[in-house]
Amino acid sequence: MALRRGGCGALGLLLLLLGAACLIPRSAQVRRLARCPATCSCTKESIICVGSSWVPRIVPGDISSLSLVNGTFSEIKDRMFSHLPSLQLLLLNSNSFTIIRDDAFAGLFHLEYLFIEGNKIETISRNAFRGLRDLTHLDLRGNKFECDCKAKWLYLWLKMTNSTVSDVLCIGPPEYQEKKLNDVTSFDYECTTTGIQRDFMNAFLFKHPFPDFVVHQTLPYQSVSVDTFNSKNDVYVAIAQPSMENCMVLEWDHIEMNFRSYDNITGQSIVGCKAILIDDQVFVVVAQLFGGSHIYKYDESWTKFVKFQDIEVSRISKPNDIELFQIDDETFFVIADSSKAGLSTVYKWNSKGFYSYQSLHEWFRDTDAEFVDIDGKSHLILSSRSQVPIILQWNKSSKKFVPHGDIPNMEDVLAVKSFRMQNTLYLSLTRFIGDSRVMRWNSKQFVEIQALPSRGAMTLQPFSFKDNHYLALGSDYTFSQIYQWDKEKQLFKKFKEIYVQAPRSFTAVSTDRRDFFFASSFKGKTKIFEHIIVDLSL
Repeated sequence: MALRRGGCGALGLLLLLLGAACLIPRSAQVRRLARCPATCSCTKESIICVGSSWVPRIVPGDISSLSLVNGTFSEIKDRMFSHLPSLQLLLLNSNSFTIIRDDAFAGLFHLEYLFIEGNKIETISRNAFRGLRDLTHLDLRGNKFECDCKAKWLYLWLKMTNSTVSDVLCIGPPEYQEKKLNDVTSFDYECTTTGIQRDFMNAFLFKHPFPDFVVHQTLPYQSVSVDTFNSKNDVYVAIAQPSMENCMVLEWDHIEMNFRSYDNITGQSIVGCKAILIDDQVFVVVAQLFGGSHIYKYDESWTKFVKFQDIEVSRISKPNDIELFQIDDETFFVIADSSKAGLSTVYKWNSKGFYSYQSLHEWFRDTDAEFVDIDGKSHLILSSRSQVPIILQWNKSSKKFVPHGDIPNMEDVLAVKSFRMQNTLYLSLTRFIGDSRVMRWNSKQFVEIQALPSRGAMTLQPFSFKDNHYLALGSDYTFSQIYQWDKEKQLFKKFKEIYVQAPRSFTAVSTDRRDFFFASSFKGKTKIFEHIIVDLSL
């Protein structure tokens, strides 16, 4: 909703006195709402509270403007305003709070104007403004800060933000008193924040190459999975788009240096597209929630993918993942079925087509399948919402998978991915709420080495570029995190935040000596990030 100046009336005059420059919604009503808190004045789309000790909870869901003045609460807690997702303007003037916590404004994806004037702020946590992707104006007038190491993050944030921010004045140390934080240039190197900012300072001071991720291309559609394959020296990407009922195949354009549309396989609620290359033939397994799943083959004469084979509906009811693997030079794929009525099933190539080879188990609502080589033996790990991940081992005599064990104390795992670093096998286990985990094989069992806080995570994807090892942890509720492996500490550390709406997969793609990763989005645009190396010695 558009905001305007002028024509403010009594409500606008109060906002003007509070320093908000009379920014109010056009359609604000003066009719008092029945549930308006006693300390507040309410209209259809705005609320002003004076002297409150809390944030009003019983309010209409479409409130776009909230003003809290002379409040008596002592801190701005995390997600304190998340029940007001439509806010465009938030005014917090002349209150008593001294601390703004991490994620204080999380959930306010539409907030454009934030006024925090004339308070007694002593501490603003490093991630206080995280999640404010639409913020255009931040006013911190009337607040003075100690411009020491604790303020270094704010100094860096002010340098990077695209928002218009009022001057931030220093109250100390003495040499900076009454100076602007932006003008402080002699922060001690040890104050540098961790993650990408510290790496940048290392690169700048010591001329070391420094990795980063930048947006290379944005695709104007939603998606849930991405797969990549190479054919005849070209790089392709298959993207599942359930809302558009497409499996979109993209090709890397060596001239334009972009990914462009190549072919489009249509279907019904497509949730997975998995490419399989056998000799010089290219197949794509298209998993659908409705209408059955199918296999398509690229036809040279038609220069497009045509239907090659159906997958029996009686076995695959609600596909959730497709995993390709080879054992003894034979090609298999497995579809994890998340329905009680379905069967997670292994399919095998027999020179003419793919046929169902083994049903793994039923009634477990599998969410993911991962093929893993453990000590030279082939295994499948199946995750499920109804039990801990189970491990199946390939039996060379029967040439079938048989139960071998499980990963204890890891309930409610959505996905399991395997990766190797320095010949050591690791697993990443995704959990929607709680902590996702990183585990290491110690020659006897998988042991936990790290817990990563998850906030609506559907994927924790490992990938590597140029000897840099990463984990991308999705989030439905806030920014997604990219972690980088720290060789010294033997742990993953936070490296960069990226914003993707409802991410469902992260997929690494390399071409023309350039490295990318695709971030699918269930509710927004699919983004392609490029992994670059910044060399400051040049």
